Amino acid sequence: MPFFIYILRLNDGRLYVGHSNNPPRRHTEHESGKGSRTTDLFGAGEFVIVEEHPDRSSAAARERQIKGWTHAKKRALAACDLDGLHTLARSRSRTPPPSCG
Repeated sequence: MPFFIYILRLNDGRLYVGHSNNPPRRHTEHESGKGSRTTDLFGAGEFVIVEEHPDRSSAAARERQIKGWTHAKKRALAACDLDGLHTLARSRSRTPPPSCG
């Protein structure tokens, strides 16, 4: 069963990273205030990235990876700014992230 990581741009501009097997349902939970304390406080906003992964463990690993990034690097991913990601990355790989095709 596929799982997805997602980035929400919250109403105040923050970026929230999570994973789910059903992003539309999860977004509804965030909007209703039941998704997380952060989205309850700052508003769920809209998806800026949704990446598909083959299973929960790979989606959770990718979520942990992105959560460890700086805000600037998350913004570059959200904008599909490959040059910005390249500049900010420790690894100088030019392989685009899955969501930017």
